[in-house]
Parts: sequence; structure tokens; C-alpha cells
Amino acid sequence: MNHGLSTRLKIVCLLGLLVNSASQAHSVAPNTDKNSATIAVSNSAPQTANAKKQSDNATQNNQLAIKQVAEGIYEHKSYLNVTNFGLVEANGLVVVQDNQAYIIDTPWTDKDTAKLLEWITLQGFTAVASISTHSHQDRAGGIGYLNSQGINTIVSETTQLILADSHKSKAQTTFTGKHYSVKADLIEVYDLGAGHTQDNLVVWLPKQKILFGGCLIKSLDSTNMGYTGEADMKAWPLTLNKLQQQFPQVNLVIPGHGASGDMSLVSHTMALIAQYNQQHTQTK
Repeated sequence: MNHGLSTRLKIVCLLGLLVNSASQAHSVAPNTDKNSATIAVSNSAPQTANAKKQSDNATQNNQLAIKQVAEGIYEHKSYLNVTNFGLVEANGLVVVQDNQAYIIDTPWTDKDTAKLLEWITLQGFTAVASISTHSHQDRAGGIGYLNSQGINTIVSETTQLILADSHKSKAQTTFTGKHYSVKADLIEVYDLGAGHTQDNLVVWLPKQKILFGGCLIKSLDSTNMGYTGEADMKAWPLTLNKLQQQFPQVNLVIPGHGASGDMSLVSHTMALIAQYNQQHTQTK
């Protein structure tokens, strides 16, 4: 990393309010909350001890946290108090090439989306587009704000229909089919089938071999399936089988909630699905 980039990334923006108490992250349905967060930035990939401390402090204080996970790839974590789930963190990405920034899943709220854009600007980047991997608030909550800032918002046609039916802000651009390139050879989007929702997508960053699984993939810390109100529990393991075949070599897997890891997250998710299906078969 060059000295200029390192210096920029050490900026810590103390903006906004703190959210309330902590809880384990889950995949959740949309929920409205006026709480906002502040931004704490950690700037190493992999993290140094100091950067990890910054990130841990951000988590403890429920702040919007941004850290670099690879060259030109930044993970953002935002937080929201969700009914029946408590405080829930959600992961998204900012992918940068030639100082143009692409957002993969917005933060929960307009306020935190505005803070993410402010951070992007402070780095000397220009936000040009976003892709939301399904319709829930932890993926698409900031679409309305991005629209107001003239940033191209992208969703699948299925997600757009769900947003419209739910009277939520719609994206500017939609696509059909099983594959879409947000930026050729940089950000590739795939619809591999139903799982957490009917419209869940995954995002592949081919240069870095990073797989953003969104809520289709659970973190290793997850002990249950979380919100399944719109899930297809029969299709979900089949979709994950397709994912394993589609991406045989992956350097980093980023779930929708919780810590990143390797492809063992997919196996863990399959085990949780099997456990869920067995429990619900026994109760019928």
C-alpha cells in the first residue's frame, strides 16, 4: 500500500449517535429504526493489532466500521436494533477501481449510507453505483438516499418487484437473468437460486477471488438460521451446492452478518439448514 493511501485510510470520522445494546448478528427481515452510527476506520489487510483494536472498538460501540480486506476492497459493517433480534450487524463492501467506488449492499439506514458516502469522498473516491443482493433493509435500506445523490442503484427485476410491493425505494437499474456484470471482470453478480429469500444474489470479485455471499451464507458464529420467514429451506442447500461448483477456488468468503472466513462457512450453513429441517420435520 502506498504512503498516501495509508494516510488517507487512517482518518477516523466521529459522526452521529451510538446505537443501543449488543446481540448476535442474524439474517433478518426489514425493520425501521432511526438510530444512526459513527464511523471507525481500520486500514490494514490483514489487520494489524492497532487496526484490529479500532475495529473491535467500533463493534463494541455499535459504530459503522470500515476496514480494508484486500487491495481496493473495503468491508463496511452497520448496526440496527431489530425487533425480536436485538442489535444486528450487517456486512457490505465498497469496491474501488481507478478511484471509482461501487457499493455492494447499503448500510441499514439513509443516515449510515450518507456516512459511508462521506467516507468514500474523504478517500478521494467517487461513488458511481451500488448493487443490493436482495430486498431486505440490511441490503437495500440506503437505496433511496443513493438515488437522491445521483448514484446508479442496481437490483434484480425480482428484487425491484418486491421493493415496489413493499412501497420501498426502487432502484434505478434492474436486470434479468442469472448473471450480471456491474463492472466487467471486477464485480460479477449471480443468481444461483432461492435460499434466505427468493431473490438473494451473490457477488464474485474475480481478481481477488472474494465471494460476497450475503445472507445466503451464515458465519461460523451462527448457531441457527435466524430469520426464515421468506426462506426456501428445501432449495437453499441446492443453491449452496451450485455455489460450491461455481466457485471452486475462493480466497475469502464474506457472509451477510458476522465474521468472514473460507468456504467452511458454506459447509456450516448447510449443517445449520439440515439441523433446521430435521427439527421442523420432527415437530410436524
